[in-house]
Amino acid sequence: MTDRTTVRLPEELKDRAMRVAADEGRTLTSLIEEALRSLIAQRRSAPAKRVMPRVSKARGWLAPGIEDLKQVQELEDLEYAEKLRRL
Repeated sequence: MTDRTTVRLPEELKDRAMRVAADEGRTLTSLIEEALRSLIAQRRSAPAKRVMPRVSKARGWLAPGIEDLKQVQELEDLEYAEKLRRL
């Protein structure tokens, strides 16, 4: 099933996209759909960045405010959840 969606684009970008679509003999909708699918696939295939705990130079261990490694895992979980929300 296909839904209708309103997308607000700068006029210059819309005009350029419409020219590309016309040059390729396709609709603006199909051009936008292909671009979104490509972007999403690219982000899914990109390796996840490994987050290392902050290290305090003064104590040589975890940064101030982080009491133990369990807190580091909680921070990583929050970061992962935020990344999923952005998809």
